Amino acid sequence: MTFKTVSGEGLGNEPSSIEIDGLTFTRYGDDRLREECGVFGIFNHPDAAAIAALGLHALQHRGQEACGIVSYDGRQFHSERRMGLVGENFSRADVLARLKGRMAIGHNRYSTTGEAMIRNVQPLFADIDTGGFAVAHNGNLTNALTLRRELISSGAICQSTSDTEVILHLLSRSKKRRVVERLVDAIRQVEGSYALVCLTNDVMIAARDPIGIRPLVIGRLGVSYVVASETCALDMVGAEFLREVENGEVVVITDQGLESHRPFPKRPARPCIFEYIYFARPDSIVGGRTVYDIRKQMGIQLACEAPANADVIVPIPDSGVPAAIGFSQESGIPFELGIIRNHYVGRTFIEPEQRIRQLGVKLKHSANSSVIRGNSIVLVDDSVVRGTTSKKIVQLMYEAGAREVHMRISSPPITHPDFYGIDTPRKQDLLAANLDLEGMRQFMGADSLAFLSVNGIYRAVGVEARDPRAPQFTDHCFTGEYPTELTDQSGESLPKQLSLLAEVG
Repeated sequence: MTFKTVSGEGLGNEPSSIEIDGLTFTRYGDDRLREECGVFGIFNHPDAAAIAALGLHALQHRGQEACGIVSYDGRQFHSERRMGLVGENFSRADVLARLKGRMAIGHNRYSTTGEAMIRNVQPLFADIDTGGFAVAHNGNLTNALTLRRELISSGAICQSTSDTEVILHLLSRSKKRRVVERLVDAIRQVEGSYALVCLTNDVMIAARDPIGIRPLVIGRLGVSYVVASETCALDMVGAEFLREVENGEVVVITDQGLESHRPFPKRPARPCIFEYIYFARPDSIVGGRTVYDIRKQMGIQLACEAPANADVIVPIPDSGVPAAIGFSQESGIPFELGIIRNHYVGRTFIEPEQRIRQLGVKLKHSANSSVIRGNSIVLVDDSVVRGTTSKKIVQLMYEAGAREVHMRISSPPITHPDFYGIDTPRKQDLLAANLDLEGMRQFMGADSLAFLSVNGIYRAVGVEARDPRAPQFTDHCFTGEYPTELTDQSGESLPKQLSLLAEVG
């Protein structure tokens, strides 16, 4: 496989092109982390498709570029896959009426690349010899390129560029008798992260990778079972939270109830630390605690580790708000909304034209000058990727009359790319991978800069310290210690989900 960067060097927001096996793929830069998707499933409910649409509404933060629902009515499967937001596509009665049946699964997708295409929108569906099979996948398979090449060389015909399709091919080629055994056969061959919700003729299946990198929970709505990426989706539909799908577990849901399979040797769970930092909705519950409380605790830890002599604490909205509240409470410095976010700037407006993207932060954020002018302020954000947004916001604060601007980040420096479903840049585009702390401070133009330590973030989630022999979380973006094999990695340290989820230019 040949692999090279065609364009897009540096730390800016310019488009970046990647050439793989002679095909050119394009992605637009962004200074925020993005996760691939959210999944939802409901079994045995008369309004299954409508419930699935509501669940996807709650998970919209996990993917905004495409959405889909597949249902089954006892005779045939029905599929609606659309580009755009859930509310734009699944609020119409005629669309939901076409999704007949008492079982449905849904998916929100965030494309990590340029133009998305309908063929990559999930859930994916295939007819195999045991019947229909639909799958919605959150995560990224780190050996999908290798498996895909092997499948194609043996005669497989791929209809998408998604790594999820590899699972369908492996399942269809399995010689096992039962569909759940076929799924187990397939996932035993893959590496990386996955939280799967699958639909067959008579069962719904949920599966999580052996160390539980991506989240998945089970709830109950009357006599119906619900599976979702986060508990906020259960809350949306009025379902009771039962438990998480455990790492390495395959749960089969039938009319008789839940059936648990554990096809992998037992391993300690290592959930992704970024679910706590950024991705999960603040009202979701992870590990028995609300994400909001954990993010506040990150701010408290940050105030202890990196105090600042300032007049006011200002969050970078929206993700920096809980940590800023914690920082304020611990430090005694007043919390104020010094930045007002415009929630009505759509990504389709700000992405395609470079001259519009260059307006950047002023389209999304405005300074609340009455709070900023004449004050020494502490800006609190959850993470720094390229640093370009941080730099613009620091400048915005000075333009609004700030006397001093101190940056505090409620997570450690991101020094390594992700390979498990988070859209991170190449290592050479990560600010913290290329500059030391002083260099980053100068790049942003702040008077001071500090990050929460790795042990500090562990303390915030209730663990006294990181165990270097057996880390309790997937934290490779900070430490460089990847928890699984990275078979597809070659050449530059680029997340390989770009090669599978990109579109041909």
